[in-house]
Amino acid sequence: MPTVSVNPATGKRIREYPEITPARVREVLGLAQEGFLGWRHQSFAARAACMTRAAGLLRERAGDYARLMALEMGKPVTAGRLEIEKCAWVCDYYAANAEVFLRRESVPTEATRSYVVFKPLGVVLAIMPWNFPFWQVLRFAVPALMAGNAVVLKHASNVPGCALALERLMLDAGLPAGVFATLLVGSTRVGKIIEDPVVKAVTLTGSVAAGREVARKAGGMLKKTVLELGGSDPYLVLASADLEGAASKCAAARLANSGQTCIAAKRFVVVKTHLPQFEQLIVDRMKRARVGDPLEEETEIGPLARVDLRNQLHEQVERSIALGARCLLGGEIPEGRGAFYPPTVLTGVGKGMPAYREELFGPVAAIIPVKDEREAIAVANDTGFGLGAAVFTEDAVLGERIAEEEIEAGCCFVNDSVRSDPRLPFGGVKDSGYGRELSHYGIREFVNVKTIYVK
Repeated sequence: MPTVSVNPATGKRIREYPEITPARVREVLGLAQEGFLGWRHQSFAARAACMTRAAGLLRERAGDYARLMALEMGKPVTAGRLEIEKCAWVCDYYAANAEVFLRRESVPTEATRSYVVFKPLGVVLAIMPWNFPFWQVLRFAVPALMAGNAVVLKHASNVPGCALALERLMLDAGLPAGVFATLLVGSTRVGKIIEDPVVKAVTLTGSVAAGREVARKAGGMLKKTVLELGGSDPYLVLASADLEGAASKCAAARLANSGQTCIAAKRFVVVKTHLPQFEQLIVDRMKRARVGDPLEEETEIGPLARVDLRNQLHEQVERSIALGARCLLGGEIPEGRGAFYPPTVLTGVGKGMPAYREELFGPVAAIIPVKDEREAIAVANDTGFGLGAAVFTEDAVLGERIAEEEIEAGCCFVNDSVRSDPRLPFGGVKDSGYGRELSHYGIREFVNVKTIYVK
């Protein structure tokens, strides 16, 4: 079936892309393997030169790429330009640091020389989502490429233009043909691609269900995987929190990318003494966010990526209200075209409600009242997910202790919103997946940690 790109703000078809044939898939994989055999022997300086050129091209084309994301998945152009700048940052970061991260490590033994080297695995298949069409790809691909691997991208079906633009970017930056390639195929064909002997490892960012299926398939082939899956990030607002600052951070974190991010704030766990004031503050902040055409500079919240995703989110909101949650803001599908959904605040959220136990992928804040710090920690951990979390308190020692010792998540921020950063490892635990991206940990995920012993 062809891949159809649809503008989620208008519902209008943008373009249709033919799905490539199985023969073409095999050809692309063969070219990737061929490209890898040469790329692996390029010096770090040569690879870094390509990444530095990619960073420059990203900055030159930021406006075009932001417009493309706005058209294909509804990201406001202001946010799109910020995403592209972050992509340029990750290119610059690994161009400067990859050689250090993968430097030979000497180990004293009885040998004349013994040491550890880090060598690329080969062709890595990347299965990527639509919500950050450039960043999600490049935060994995740049370190993988700098390590000497080749990358084959199966992007989300609603952002084919972004997928092809990434391939063009890497070619224009000087990567040899095949070292970064895009496959326009449906999800039903991914299993066969994983089975191909050319593919040596797989990374996926996506749903828990997709992660389990990829892990099952790749595990059966004994191929390395890194999975970054869903999140239901708790933000704990403790008795010692600065409420004005906490509410501002919480609202911004809930509305980032129109609420469509795995590490967006999802559940606000608030001690009851602060509940009325926090409710008012977050409603005031969320209702001021400008919803509109993602191509307009003033827009802060665009449409959701697809109408079916918007409808699924609304159904979660309605079920939560039916089970006892109170809606303080939003909660209604607006009239007119597009996949828009308003900033929404639910309070009185409790066990058994979708807003408590499920990931809400959109601009919906779920406030969960708790009596004290201990209950806040228990509620924060009462989820199958474990991607990110935040703790708000003016007692820095308390906040750091809770973040380090108590919260079950891959990252926990104190008095700030969760975000990815090239300098820090990123990933989750529990149903949020395993493995890490970014920092020196991320570049070592897809390498052969190889012992050399010379007597």
